[in-house]
Amino acid sequence: MSEALQLPIIDLSSTDRISNANSIRQACMEHGFFYLVNHGVEEELVNKVFEESKKFFSLPVEEKMRLFSKDSRGYTPLCSEKLDDHSSNSKAKAYKETFYAGPPVDGINQWPSEEDLPSWRSTMEIYYKEMLLAGTKLSSLIAMALKLDEDFFQKADSLNEPCVYLALVHYPVMMLGESDSSSSRDEIYGVPAHSDFGTITLLMTDGVPGLQICRDKTKQPQVWEDVPSLRGAFIVNLGDMMERWTNCLFRSTLHRVVSPKQERYSVVFFMSADKDCIIECLESCCSESCPPRFPPIRSWDYLEERMRQTFGS
Repeated sequence: MSEALQLPIIDLSSTDRISNANSIRQACMEHGFFYLVNHGVEEELVNKVFEESKKFFSLPVEEKMRLFSKDSRGYTPLCSEKLDDHSSNSKAKAYKETFYAGPPVDGINQWPSEEDLPSWRSTMEIYYKEMLLAGTKLSSLIAMALKLDEDFFQKADSLNEPCVYLALVHYPVMMLGESDSSSSRDEIYGVPAHSDFGTITLLMTDGVPGLQICRDKTKQPQVWEDVPSLRGAFIVNLGDMMERWTNCLFRSTLHRVVSPKQERYSVVFFMSADKDCIIECLESCCSESCPPRFPPIRSWDYLEERMRQTFGS
């Protein structure tokens, strides 16, 4: 059973940056999740992204498979990602289909045909740029929340050419035959229990329920809490790279998406540090009594290994 969860709400437009940073610090230590409002991404653009996403996923499977994921860009079909690193249920499957796009500057994104979806690519590229602006603003508040200069992440070369991925996700209603047991249903999730790879994730949903978090990874049995959608707000969570960077002061929280009872769409913006940024314990997050828990690692080396585990590449 799950319980409803009330997450902190962070107003990105607030002029009281110190209060905002303190609220983020508390949220990141207690939940690893919070809502972000007044983020500057127009509702009209968000609606257009969802509209274009639905157009893509409504295409015949053979057309979507022409954009089958290469270098973590493009289409991944149902049950093709291996995300269940934390659940005791090793048979769990990710019952979703996803389209991934990365930084436009590297030229390796795959895009649907302009003939089939004429405004699709331009919509996603505009959204990507707007989300990067919002994520960069949020990063300065996270730096302040860590008792660092607000331009710390810029100076650390983590925001010059960040590794950023846009994911469009479609969760169909799970269809099982009469011969399928209730245990088969329990083994299938929209997304099984996992934590994200990078630093910050910004999620927008269509309002259909499904997202749950488990604040204590070690507690058995696991306690899952529903995360309701908040109209116009991004649901923000931290990834494993940020948890590593902060010496586990800030939390990368276990989360999952239960198999929805109605069709569900979401748009996810994954942010990570520049490829050559060295992720090592921040000075404000360690002491004699709390020494660094992880050795330094290059951002891209860490991400490559995590993507290899997920996509099998």
